[in-house]
Amino acid sequence: MDSQVQTPQQNDHTIKQPPVLFKKTQHAIARLDALLGGTLIVYWNNARGSVCHSDVLVLYSLLEKLGPQETVYLFVKSDGGTGEAALRIVNLIRQFGKRLVALVPLECASAATMIALGADEIRMGPLAYLTAVDTSLTHALSPLDRDNDRVSVSLDELTRVIRLWRSEPADSKVNAYEALFQHVHPLVVGAVDRAESLSIMICKELLSHHMKEGDTADRIATALNAKYPSHSYPILLDEAQKLGLKVDRLAPEINTLLLELNTLYSEMGQKATTDFDDIRAHSNEILNIWEARDLQVYFQQDKDWFYRSEERRWITMNDNSSWRRIERENGKIRKSFLHIS
Repeated sequence: MDSQVQTPQQNDHTIKQPPVLFKKTQHAIARLDALLGGTLIVYWNNARGSVCHSDVLVLYSLLEKLGPQETVYLFVKSDGGTGEAALRIVNLIRQFGKRLVALVPLECASAATMIALGADEIRMGPLAYLTAVDTSLTHALSPLDRDNDRVSVSLDELTRVIRLWRSEPADSKVNAYEALFQHVHPLVVGAVDRAESLSIMICKELLSHHMKEGDTADRIATALNAKYPSHSYPILLDEAQKLGLKVDRLAPEINTLLLELNTLYSEMGQKATTDFDDIRAHSNEILNIWEARDLQVYFQQDKDWFYRSEERRWITMNDNSSWRRIERENGKIRKSFLHIS
């Protein structure tokens, strides 16, 4: 007789699911569309979500449904991700909208700051901030952390180590690079240096959509990549204006509604973990959300976790993570999967 592996459902466990609040978020978006006098597109990440290339395909499905627009208002809330994806997102929006306005009520960090750079205007609320976009990356040869996972390495960190080493007394016989390469592979150092050059190039390309002065765009791009001592340094409204960006304050009623919308997305993005025992669990979590009127698409992580004690880390199994789509047509709500390879 063949043995069968029990699924969590067969094992009398109810898998927890995050809430999907489509009707409530749509109500808020309808109010915002009316106040803005234009079309709002929402891009929201939870703490474990990120700007990625899959976002571009999801955005295309929204823009196709909306059609050409005079002005696109983009609500961005994200801790960052891939700079190349940010470039593609802005380029795609500008194919459908003549003008792009970024609405920033909260954090708009790293690659999300890059998205904001591509907007004709940035409107920031009292809690809003941009960040530096200096590059860090996780390479296949990056050092390992205590959980045996690869860590990200930034060029700023590496150059500061070398600078501190060179400030030591001249009689030191240890070569700084020789000591550094014992912990960070030379190919990682080269890859990070190349990534920073790419980051500056992307920023200049994004700014060129609305900024004709090449010197100004070059100065802003260089400052965002090299001026700030911390990648997460909060660039507030006044500082953003000093950099030369076109930034204004969010109208209070718009900011209030965007914060209400963020609360709904935060509820959707809560982590729903079902623990089976000490070494087995299942997680459901909504990481990225795109939404406009009558359409919401979100990426839900849906996978089993198993703790491999000999490696001191969790591994995943039975990964059913996917993009999921909710659409309203003729008063009816239809749910489906959006398959993206």
